[in-house]
Amino acid sequence: MAQDMTLLWGSGSPPCWRVMIALEEKNLQGYNQKLLSFEKLEHKSQEVIDINPRGQSQFKSQGNKLIPDSPAEQALMYQRMFEGLTFYEKLNAVIYYNWFVPEGERHDSALNRNREALVTELKLWEGYLQKLGSGSHLAGPSFSLVDVTVFPTVATLFRFGLSAEKYPKLGEYYALLKERPSVKSSWPPHWLENPKGQDTLKDM
Repeated sequence: MAQDMTLLWGSGSPPCWRVMIALEEKNLQGYNQKLLSFEKLEHKSQEVIDINPRGQSQFKSQGNKLIPDSPAEQALMYQRMFEGLTFYEKLNAVIYYNWFVPEGERHDSALNRNREALVTELKLWEGYLQKLGSGSHLAGPSFSLVDVTVFPTVATLFRFGLSAEKYPKLGEYYALLKERPSVKSSWPPHWLENPKGQDTLKDM
């Protein structure tokens, strides 16, 4: 089955990483893959544009269950998945500000607002994990789709220098999930080559 799939992906892209973690969790290793270069704008190629991104999953019963049985956990999972998209946007507004905003349109006040919005978001997620208790995933005791969706954002935060001392629950969650086999096997190759990362968020 997996041999009939082809994944087009970019190293370090949280949306791509979500798909890779989900494929690993569903035991769909062995798929074809093509690493795209963002620098060469390969992610904007006709090959990518022609792909329909709205396919339905055919692998509900295969591999690890990613949707909890409990209605309460399901509701929390879906709520946090949608919130996770906002979390990702607020992260991008800080770490990629200089890349997305043309030089003549950059303002310190705008970047400061973006940083403040990210700090508010970080405190929110820190609080969510605090309420769930030590060793928990984002919707309860079991790994689920919300972890597939949000973990790449959390990993990117720490890649860009977020302090686990200042955000201990996020740090604990990061440490727990980065050892998961699906995460380890899909870790961005350029992060492996250069483990140090950046310090953009060290003062957050």
